[in-house]
Amino acid sequence: MATTRRRAAAAGLLASLVLSVTGCSSDSGNGGDNDKIEGAGGGGTSASASPSASASGGKDAPVFDLPSDITVTSDLKPTGDAVKDAVLRDVAYSAQARVEAFAQGVGQTANINRYFAVEARTYWVGRVATIKKSGRTVTGAYRFYGFQVTDTAGGRTAAARYCEDQSKAYGKEIKSGKVLRTEPSDQDFILYTLQAQKDAAGDWQVTRQSWKKGDASCVQG
Repeated sequence: MATTRRRAAAAGLLASLVLSVTGCSSDSGNGGDNDKIEGAGGGGTSASASPSASASGGKDAPVFDLPSDITVTSDLKPTGDAVKDAVLRDVAYSAQARVEAFAQGVGQTANINRYFAVEARTYWVGRVATIKKSGRTVTGAYRFYGFQVTDTAGGRTAAARYCEDQSKAYGKEIKSGKVLRTEPSDQDFILYTLQAQKDAAGDWQVTRQSWKKGDASCVQG
């Protein structure tokens, strides 16, 4: 697994939803198990892993600004297919962008705007605002893995999936800094399925997303 530090984009193709504000279980989905995203939903010790600009075909890799108490890791393996690799690269970036937005308490970050569109962007911007208003943020370690492209159509739209491990991720009270720890369970492992489309700049943006906690394909010991 590769990991990057604050304000650093990692080199290498091995390359990150969000995070519970009440403990290990996530609020990074779109509102509930199997709910479709209508719009979306961050502080722990290092930042996230990112594919390099060279691995992404020369395009500028995003820079993520995370607090020192958050670690994000993405396990992203090349497929050998250029389109699928580009989709998964940007899906991993979108997961990191959500963590960053919750950590900063700002929904309209440059990375959210870059890697989300339409319903998905609206949802996450709203969730970030709601969580911040409640006086909470996130902390701990977030891991994303099991990235797969399940369908592509004409090189402009795609469907994909990935898993999230929140067993070492927690909510945190902004004012007191108190970490809201919970006991790990299968519910800390979350399957995300999504639709994405390629924009004019060449980035793959998540447009719709759903999630399921405790999915057997994601649960790990």
